[in-house]
Amino acid sequence: MNSIKNIQNAIKDLDKEVEAVLTDMALPLNEKDNLMLPILQQKRVLTQTLEDLIYLKNNPPKPNQACGISKYRDDN
Repeated sequence: MNSIKNIQNAIKDLDKEVEAVLTDMALPLNEKDNLMLPILQQKRVLTQTLEDLIYLKNNPPKPNQACGISKYRDDN
């Protein structure tokens, strides 16, 4: 699935952005926090989407049946 590869690449790009923010010594800590929060939120959404797509790839739903993703998720 191309979408799985695209999401994996997007997650890698977000990791690079986080690393760049963390290693920028010119930024104060509160600014780093402000910059990293939306990046980490995007990463969380992409990670969950990736897990869902992998689940669906490995467990395709039968025609006219719910996909069952909510059953496997461990949402806290």
